[in-house]
Amino acid sequence: MGHLDHATFGWLTPALSYAMASIGAALGLRCTVRALNTNGPSRRNWLLTAASAIGTGIWTMHFVAMLGFGVTGTEIRYNVPLTLLSLLIAMVMVGAGVFAVGYGRGRPQALLIGGLTTGLGVASMHYIGMAALRLHGTIRYDPLMVTLSVVIAVVAATAALWAAVNIKTPGAVALASLVMGAAVSSMHYTGMFAVDVGVVPSGGRLPGATVMQFIFPLAVGLGSYLFLTSAFVALSPTVRERAAYVSAERSGARPSDSLRNPTEAQAAPSP
Repeated sequence: MGHLDHATFGWLTPALSYAMASIGAALGLRCTVRALNTNGPSRRNWLLTAASAIGTGIWTMHFVAMLGFGVTGTEIRYNVPLTLLSLLIAMVMVGAGVFAVGYGRGRPQALLIGGLTTGLGVASMHYIGMAALRLHGTIRYDPLMVTLSVVIAVVAATAALWAAVNIKTPGAVALASLVMGAAVSSMHYTGMFAVDVGVVPSGGRLPGATVMQFIFPLAVGLGSYLFLTSAFVALSPTVRERAAYVSAERSGARPSDSLRNPTEAQAAPSP
């Protein structure tokens, strides 16, 4: 049996993976809050952004954490199609969950369906990503720990979607995203502790790509996407800000005046 090391770079990869999960959760929750304040195509677009942010965040979290995963006695490679499939599964299933809540009008059934779908998407991403591993040996799982990891994923996803529906202030969203990041990280490492590898020494060449050939560049690219999208969301005006600008244009006042006192701006006579 090979010795498993989940942090070959020390605390760097766990800390960085937690940061990626938290950023993805914060961006996704913020986009969901924006979506619930709009209608029509705007709601759909915000929900799509939320799904891509959360899906990208959990995928990046998983594979950044996997950068620090090692097994004594064998090198590790990754099957490229399966790895990309794990990313697609994460985005599609998280998207289904987010849309269920976004168009569910606050119904508890929509929250439960969304949480279950999103949680199963997170778990599916994790275990499909693990299936992409190529090493000299066999991988076995502890069923109890696997079940626990799936339960954690579903509970965490449901709690995050509840927060998106019920929590509106930026500070509360930030706190919820930190909790969500911790929950996703807990799910990941619970799933990793379920792993047992039986190493079979071999001099043969493993198929697939090394972590630096494929996983690292893709994780950096998706991490950059998260940061750039976060900047876009932070700079885009809210519904209240857009209404204030429209009111200011109609009244002839400066937009900043309307934002400070939108009631006075609306009451001002039209030119």
